[in-house]
Order: sequence, then C-alpha cells, then structure tokens
Amino acid sequence: MNPIKKIYCRVFQICFRAALPILPYREPKILENMKALAALLKEKEKNSILIVTDKGISGLGLLEELTEALKESGIAYHVYDDTVPNPTIDNVEQARELYLQKGCGAIIGFGGGSSIDCAKVVGARIAKPAKPVHKMRGLLKICKKLPMLIAIPTTAGTGSETTLAAVITDGDTHHKYPINDFSLIPAYAVLDYQVTIGLPKHLTATTGMDALTHAVEAYIGRSTTKFTRRMAEEAVILIKDNLKHAYDNGEDAEARKHMLRAAYCAGIAFTRSYVGYVHGVAHSLGGQYGIPHGLANAVILPYFLEEYGKSCEKKLGKLARSCGIAEAGASDEKASSDFIAWVKAMNHSMQIPKTLEGIREEDIPKMAEHADKESNPLYPVPKLMNAKELEGMYRKVAGNLE
Repeated sequence: MNPIKKIYCRVFQICFRAALPILPYREPKILENMKALAALLKEKEKNSILIVTDKGISGLGLLEELTEALKESGIAYHVYDDTVPNPTIDNVEQARELYLQKGCGAIIGFGGGSSIDCAKVVGARIAKPAKPVHKMRGLLKICKKLPMLIAIPTTAGTGSETTLAAVITDGDTHHKYPINDFSLIPAYAVLDYQVTIGLPKHLTATTGMDALTHAVEAYIGRSTTKFTRRMAEEAVILIKDNLKHAYDNGEDAEARKHMLRAAYCAGIAFTRSYVGYVHGVAHSLGGQYGIPHGLANAVILPYFLEEYGKSCEKKLGKLARSCGIAEAGASDEKASSDFIAWVKAMNHSMQIPKTLEGIREEDIPKMAEHADKESNPLYPVPKLMNAKELEGMYRKVAGNLE
C-alpha cells in the first residue's frame, strides 16, 4: 500500500476510535423464549408481524414454537421464507412487499445471519422507501428509526442479533457488501438455545468459527477498548470450552447455551471495534461463488493471522494466554503461534477444510478490489494491505493457485 493511502487509512481509524465513546451504540434487550416475545408484541400492540426466514428453517418446523405463541396471543403473522444463504436485494424487496401488503408493524428475523440481515435491510427499506439498497452500502446511510425489529438466532455464530451491520448481495453483479448503521441494531433478541438444538454438525462448526473470527478480529485490531477486549475474551473462552462439545453432541444444552452467549459477546465486540481482512475476503467469496460466510471465515482466519505476523503478535499472544490456549508464561511469539495452531486444530477436528475449492484465478483481481474497497479505510487491521497484496491471500486460500 502506498504511503499516502496508509496515512489516510490510519488517520480515519484513529478518528473513528476517538469517536467511539460518543457514538450511539446500544445492545438489544434480551428475551429468553417465544412466549416472552409474544407477550411483548401484544403489549406493544403489534398485531401483524412479518417473519423473515429461509426454507430450511420453515421446513424443519423450527417456527412452530414462535407461531404457536403468536396465535395464543392473537397476533397475525406472515412468513417470508425465500431468503438465500447470501441474501440478495431481490429477497429484501420481496419481503418488503409482503410487509406492506399485510400491514405489518414489526419484523422478526428468524434464523442465521442471512435471515437476520435480510430482515434488517427490509426494515431499512421501509424506513427509507425512496432509497434503494445499493445506496445504503457503507456507513451511516440510513439514519432513521426502523420498524420494531426482533432477531431470533438459530445459529451461534454471526452475532447479527447484536450488530449494526447487514450484508447483502447484488444478484446481478454478485457483489456482496456491508451496510452499517446504528438503526440496524435490533431492538430485541430472543436467545433461546432450544432453537439451536440439533443444528447440523457442519453448521455448528462453521458458525462457531465465524463467532471466533469476530472475536479475534475485534481483539487484534487497532480500535479495541477495554470493554470490547473483555467481550472478545469471554467469547473465545466460551468457544474453546463449548464449540467442540456442541459439535460432537448437538443435544448438549449447556454447550448450546454457552455458544449463543459466545456469539452474542463476539457480536458486541466487533460491532464496536470492527473486523478485518478476513471478512473483506469472505464477503467477496460469498458474493462471487455463494460460499457460506462461516465456512469462508473459518478457512481464511489462520492464513491472515500468519500473514499479520509480528503486527498482531502482542495482542494475539495476550489473547491466547488470557483464554488458556497458551501457557501463562509463554512469550508473545510462542503464544500467538499456539493460538494459530489451535485454530487450525479446531478446524481439522470439525472437518473444516484447509482450503476453499472453486476459486478461479481470473476472478481474483475483481474480488481483491471489492475486499480492498470494503476494508480500507474502515477496518482497523493490524497490517494494511492493498488490492494487489490481497490477491496473494486468495491464492493461498485456494491452495492450488499458490
């Protein structure tokens, strides 16, 4: 990266970090089950609700507890379940049309990050009907209160129930980009571990490593605070102690509870301290090839931790020691190396591959440009990289292109 761009990125990040104490961050109010949610909606006189989810969730019958609670409270509901794994602008517009047709007064995002992100942008389009989705891309392009928004995560990973971010894919260009605005933080989140019981092994693994990526990138970046470091540490400890148990036994209630908490803590950490190039690259791969976000993050994370090297060694070493991944007396170099080895071992133990198949050499320059544009200057990464340097990371992740 040229010196002028480096200076610009770092000055931007310093200014943003300085503004953190005065920015209107908030946390959603937590509800423990569907009956509590139905009672809240009745109290708020929300008599018609849009539920945004996907075919997998609706097909498995996971909505039943929610819909029964709504029926018992006399609340009408309307289900949009065509959300795809990387939600598109078309998904947003279709769900928005259903909301308007049915005269809804609140939106529930029920599922993984895709459904919750789609629900967020539906709310944004309702709040800002004259602004198309592509013009919401970036930072603070909405700045208007959304309809009542509730998130019900069925995976312990994305943390979307806590964040100011939503990620949407343009179905025509295959470009996946984030929308960041304080209004996108849900008003309420239902953290009910029972909806995560029996989640398939591969989803348990990749969404759990997604949460780990959020915590790690927030921790090693240059915009951390005492609060976000504490949240990130809690998330990593919970993931270390519980993810493999949840993977091995999907019925393990305690592990599922702790993983929901881990995802929540990681979400709190990165919505304030932001993520890094792992996410920039993962978003471009999701937009271009439809690679699930959690899988992409899990595979990419160790490559960037190695690439950052000494620029993140001190912070990564401290994280490794504080979470019991490295010995208390280990040097920063040894502790950070132990952490990277642990990430790789976790991936291997849950059958997450070392590389991602299907990446084409001819697509890399375009994807690297997208990752550069998304990440710089917003993401306060330990080591700045330009598009050309990022191209090399795609080749490492592809394995066969090195």
